[in-house]
Amino acid sequence: MEPTGHSGVEYDKVGQDYFEKRQLKRGAAGWLLLVGLGVAYVISGDYAGWNFGLEQGGWGGLMIASILMAIMYTCMCFALAELATIAPTAGGGYGFARRAFGPWGGFLTGTAILIEYAIAPAAIAVFIGGYMKSLFEIDIPQWVISASFFGIFLGIHIYGAGEALRLIFAITALAVIALVVWIFAMAPFFDSNKLFDIAVNPEAVGSSPFLPFGYFGIWASLPFAMWFFLAIEGVPLAAEETSDPKRDLPRGLIGGMFVLLAFCALIMVFGPGGVGSEALKTNTNPLVAALEHPSTYGGPTWISKFVNFVGLAGLIASFFSIIYAYSRLVFAMSRAGYLPRGLSLTNARKSPWVALIVPGFVGFLLSLTEQGDQLILMAVFGATISYILMMASHIKLRMSEPDLPRAYTTPGGALTSGISLVLACIALVAVFLTDKKMALLGMNVSVAALSAIAYALLVAYFALYSRHHLVAAAPGEEDVF
Repeated sequence: MEPTGHSGVEYDKVGQDYFEKRQLKRGAAGWLLLVGLGVAYVISGDYAGWNFGLEQGGWGGLMIASILMAIMYTCMCFALAELATIAPTAGGGYGFARRAFGPWGGFLTGTAILIEYAIAPAAIAVFIGGYMKSLFEIDIPQWVISASFFGIFLGIHIYGAGEALRLIFAITALAVIALVVWIFAMAPFFDSNKLFDIAVNPEAVGSSPFLPFGYFGIWASLPFAMWFFLAIEGVPLAAEETSDPKRDLPRGLIGGMFVLLAFCALIMVFGPGGVGSEALKTNTNPLVAALEHPSTYGGPTWISKFVNFVGLAGLIASFFSIIYAYSRLVFAMSRAGYLPRGLSLTNARKSPWVALIVPGFVGFLLSLTEQGDQLILMAVFGATISYILMMASHIKLRMSEPDLPRAYTTPGGALTSGISLVLACIALVAVFLTDKKMALLGMNVSVAALSAIAYALLVAYFALYSRHHLVAAAPGEEDVF
C-alpha cells in the first residue's frame, strides 16, 4: 500500500492479470443504440408510476412538478453530455465526481446511483406483476413473476452485452409503438374538465380544482414526476462499450431526453384528460385502465389488449436496461476497489456476471414487498443525491479546469448545471415531505429513513475499509502516482 495526494485514502498496486479479468466489450453500442438505451431506462415510467403523483397533487400539481422535473433533467443531460466526454468510463457519474472531488466524491456519488439503480428494477417488477395480472386475468404470485424476470434477463446479460443491447433496443421500439397507439386511441375522448375531477381539500393552503391539495401537492408530486425521466442519466455507463464515446454519448443522452419529453407531455394530457385524474391516481396499470374505462371503450378491446401486451414490453425494457446500468456501475466501482473487488470479474464473453447477480438478488427480495410507490421513493432518494453531486462536479470542473479539452460543451455552461442542481435539492426535500411507511419484516419503516440507513452503511464500508484498498491505475484513478 502507498499513500496518495488524496487525503485519507490508500492504493494497492495490482498486476496486469487483474485488469485482464475485468474487461468489457468495446464497440457493442453506437449512438442510435444509446438513444434507445436512454429511452429504455425510463419508458416504464410512462406505463406506470407517474400516476401516483395525481394522488399527491392532483393534475395541476403533477403538471407543474413534471415541468420542473423536465427542466431539471434537460439541463442535467446537457451537463452530463459534457462530463461524459471528459471522463468516459463505465462508472458514469461516479467517474465524473471522482475527477472533480477525488475518491470521496466519487464514492458518495456512485453509491447514491447504486441505490437508485438497484431499487428501480424492484419497483418495475411490481408494476410488471400488475400488468401481467391484468393481461392474463389470473393471480400470479409476485415471487413467481420476480424470479422469472430476474432469472431470464440476468441470464441474457450474462451471455453478452452486444446481444443484450440489441434486444433492449428491439423491446423499446415495440414499447414506443404501443405508446403511440395509446395516444391516438385516447385522443378522441379528451375533455379538459376531466383533468380536474379530484375532490378539493378545502383545508389545504392554495387548494382549488387545479391544485386540489394546495401548493404542498406540487412538492409531493415531484418524486412521481421524476418517474417520467428517472435513469436517463445512465447512458454514460455504456462509455466503455461504445465505438466513439466522445461523439456517441452526447447524442444518446440528448436524443433520448427529447423523446421522453414528448411522451411525458402527451401522456399527462390524454390519460387524465380521457378518463379523469380520479380514475388513474392509484392504478398500477393506468394506460390499460384508461382504455377500458366506461367513459372510453367500456371494457377490454383489441386496442387495450395490444397496449397491455406490448406495454409489458415497456416495463421489461426499463427492467432489462437498468439491470445493464447497475452492473456497469458496480463493475467500475469494484474494479477500482471502492466496492468488493470480486464484483468486477467478467466471464469469457466479457460480461460482469457477479455485478449482475448480486444487486439483482437484492432487487428480487425488495420486489417481494409489492409496494411499488414506496420503492419509487427509495430510488428517487438515491437519484436526487447523485444529481446534486454530479451537477456540483460539472460546476467544479468548469471552475478548476476551464481549459480541459471538451468534445461537447454544455449550452449555458455552469448556469445550466446550476439550475439542475437547485431543482435536484428541491426534489430531495420532496422525498422526505412525501415519505411513506413500508411494511418490512413485520414493521412499518419510513422509506426515507430506510434509504438513508442503506446509504450510511455503504459510506461506513468505504470509511472503514475500502478507502484503504483502492486500486492504483484503475480507470479514473490514473492520477494516483
